[in-house]
Amino acid sequence: MTIAPNKVVSVHYTLTENNAEGELIESTVGTDPMAFIYGVGSMIPDFEKNIEGLKIGDAFSFGIKAADAYGEYDERMLVEIPKHNFENEGKIPEGLLEVGNTLPFNDPEGHQLEGMVAYVGLENVKIDFNHPMAGVDLYFTGSIAGVRDAEAAELAHGHVHGEEGHDH
Repeated sequence: MTIAPNKVVSVHYTLTENNAEGELIESTVGTDPMAFIYGVGSMIPDFEKNIEGLKIGDAFSFGIKAADAYGEYDERMLVEIPKHNFENEGKIPEGLLEVGNTLPFNDPEGHQLEGMVAYVGLENVKIDFNHPMAGVDLYFTGSIAGVRDAEAAELAHGHVHGEEGHDH
């Protein structure tokens, strides 16, 4: 069976920055493979393009430029917020505003998003709303561990169920 739309695909992969010798970002080696439904929009489109038509056991190795992955880093996504906005009952919770912390926010339309504390000043805090991988060229190496038809419930929910995915 080959990879095509509405197939559950399981892959073992290693993700590095820029090229195969780049800094390790993450890997499934020694763990369960990552499973997803091909073609439902849950993966980077260029990742899917590069594995389309492969079969169980096939190896892959390819790069994806930052612009085609999580986007280029955008300085406009670094937002300064008054420190008092983080107060709860007149105090900022201890440990909340530490550089590197990821915090939940709502945009003006009420959608949830995350921002990372990039800088803490006396009056303001800079929050970075870029994706953590923005500006990073990606390089994937790996192999196809499984390909099967997605079940109707998986397609309805848009994700893999059971051993390879999550249970409800």
